Amino acid sequence: MVKCTLCPRKCGVDRSLSIGACGVGDKIIISKIMLHMWEEPSISGTHGSGAIFFGGCPLGCVYCQNKEISHGGLGKEYSVGELASAMLELQDKGAHNINLVTPTHYSDKIIEALSLIKNKLKIPVVYNTSGYERPEIIKKIADHVSIFLADIKYFSPILSQKYSKCKDYYEYAKASFKEMLLAKGKCVFDGNGIMTSGVILRHLVLPSCRLDSIAILEDIKKNFDVSCFKLSLMSQYTPDFYEGEFKELKRRITSFEYNSVVERAVFLGYDGYIQEKDSATSAYTPKFNN
Repeated sequence: MVKCTLCPRKCGVDRSLSIGACGVGDKIIISKIMLHMWEEPSISGTHGSGAIFFGGCPLGCVYCQNKEISHGGLGKEYSVGELASAMLELQDKGAHNINLVTPTHYSDKIIEALSLIKNKLKIPVVYNTSGYERPEIIKKIADHVSIFLADIKYFSPILSQKYSKCKDYYEYAKASFKEMLLAKGKCVFDGNGIMTSGVILRHLVLPSCRLDSIAILEDIKKNFDVSCFKLSLMSQYTPDFYEGEFKELKRRITSFEYNSVVERAVFLGYDGYIQEKDSATSAYTPKFNN
């Protein structure tokens, strides 16, 4: 983290002395550890996913539902050893997997923690990312995780700049997605339908952005074998967490907007998960505290 280049912003900050573009320094900040029941069915299963929510985020979307931790870095400081112990405790509680939520800016320390317990941790590790990743970092982390749960949020550089201040979002998200697929191949599930290895591509449909969503689906279909991963389409955008000036983000998506994206995904041959429209509520967002 000296002259940090872990994320595509490559801010070059010495995070032992100052905060990086991700909003945090070099100490691991964890905002919540829980058995999470609201991920995709093959991730949460019946016992829950062992979610570890990290503070800070390289992306900083204006509408983020976890903004109190992603923008503010709310949480408690953990050492590498304490992070490793937390993973083992989740395993002992029956978690189907270890779910690393927004791990990008701690990827080097996560590798250290996983190396400490490689002979003790028996459940899959999920790298749950915004998609704004450097392909080189994905190559490094791939040997240490079993599942990539990756967003692709935008196709248009205009939208990614407007909502997340990064014109190069899709360029990096697509290149990193390619590395994920190369590393993991086709999805593997156990006898209970729980994913043990593979890639899930997540996409949140935003208000007034259905054509951008469809553009993502069409470009991914053009460049990748859609049978090698699962698609998770999400309708859960809620304006409850948005306080800015973009009028289009002050409403939920319409049934027309969401259904048109779903219909295109089906037409293009995607397989995976479709979220119900009633998921667009803050009730599904974990509560965070100090």
